[in-house]
Amino acid sequence: MTSAINFPQRLGIPVRVIVCGAALLLGIAGCGGAPTKTQASESLDADTAAGTAAQGRGDERVGCALAQASPIQRVCQIEQSWTDQGLVLTIRHPDGGFRRLRVVEDGRGLVAADGAEPARVTLVSENEIDVLIGNDHYRLPATRRASGQ
Repeated sequence: MTSAINFPQRLGIPVRVIVCGAALLLGIAGCGGAPTKTQASESLDADTAAGTAAQGRGDERVGCALAQASPIQRVCQIEQSWTDQGLVLTIRHPDGGFRRLRVVEDGRGLVAADGAEPARVTLVSENEIDVLIGNDHYRLPATRRASGQ
């Protein structure tokens, strides 16, 4: 059985890839619809959705290890916004730096929204993914569901 990574539903907008710690903490349920791509291995996928920007809440922290630092600590904040290219996630570092990720539907899940360094996304567990961009490492929440659900 193939699987897809699905993130919680936010503000009534169905989104299979939305990285938002607060949505998980609030217990918002997953969404419906089959994935857009069937793959034998784990895939990351996203629904395209029209809507307004989801407001960041300051307490939405995710794990990060910057410049190859370790261990991962929940000190980075995450925000989400809608652009003409779709959903964009901004991960803010404690030192004022940030990374922007764009949600895509092509099986990659997330890509770097700007900059020359690509985002590498891997499944860590049923409820977490790792995103590596350059020397920065992020641990983001996720939910997993089987294809066809």
